[in-house]
Amino acid sequence: MRISGNLLTLVMLALGSLAQTPAPQAEMPAPAPVPWRVALTDLKPDVTFNIGGTRAIAVTDEAAWITSREAGSVTRIDPKTNAVARTFSIGKEPCGGILSAFGSLWSPLCGQSAVARVDPKKDEASATFPSSLAAEFTAIASGVGSVWLLTDSKGTLVRVDPATNTTVAEIYLPPGANAMAFGQDALWITSGARDVLVRLNPYTNLIVETIKVGKGPRSVAIGEGAVWTLNQNGSVSRVDPKTNKVAETIQIGAAAGSAGQIVTGAGSVWVSRVGAPLTRIDPRTNHVVQQFTGADGGVVAFGQQSLWLAATPTAVWRLDPKLIEATRPK
Repeated sequence: MRISGNLLTLVMLALGSLAQTPAPQAEMPAPAPVPWRVALTDLKPDVTFNIGGTRAIAVTDEAAWITSREAGSVTRIDPKTNAVARTFSIGKEPCGGILSAFGSLWSPLCGQSAVARVDPKKDEASATFPSSLAAEFTAIASGVGSVWLLTDSKGTLVRVDPATNTTVAEIYLPPGANAMAFGQDALWITSGARDVLVRLNPYTNLIVETIKVGKGPRSVAIGEGAVWTLNQNGSVSRVDPKTNKVAETIQIGAAAGSAGQIVTGAGSVWVSRVGAPLTRIDPRTNHVVQQFTGADGGVVAFGQQSLWLAATPTAVWRLDPKLIEATRPK
């Protein structure tokens, strides 16, 4: 078949046009929004409690409990009246957190290598039982009818029967295990030395997953559909408990290497670090949306629809999450 000159010209032009058409480019993800940065002093706490020292905070339906390591005490706060009900001694150097479980408060005592069990109705220690503790690696949690306690830098986890206050199992984790939380029917433990999050089956006492997270994880929280680790390199790892994989790494860009805690509540993920008192992450977008600047921080808890923050070396603030979200730079 013969092709006329005009038709051949049209075909050549069309082929040339196709050759010059650029290949479609992959769509680039939108950059993360710049978070609001606000001085911590611009926040207005509902109430300020004058409790100093190295503190740990736990909030229950009945009370907020705040330990002071230096004072060897725990302070009970009535969340309905925001009044201090009582401050009482529980032992030498409470450390590593405070736990409400099985009708008692539990607090490791690093100053006497023991655990105090406190009767919250009497505001006094009902039992103190010995346990080898390393102050910098102590953490405590509850789940599946037991109290769980990290006791040393080697990664030793003990399981305590609350009916007898005795150890019923000893489990060996990666070295540097330093924080844990119970949720999703599992115990989750971070190892800062190995950069991993361990998933432990509490029914068998066996490790079922070891998940690589950010460098130097030092705190773990569960909520908003995920497990979250706060890492020493200034990042937060979001772990999907269904796949046991890191779904997102969020750079918080503040106070890398400092001590801190991560918690969830009121639809947000909250981070407090020494030198970066409060950062709020939106779990729907995995973006940092607010950061509050200051010199202190490092201890935070959520409960009674409030955020409880060790805002200064001598004060703990109770904050309304809605007011936090509404705070903007002046």
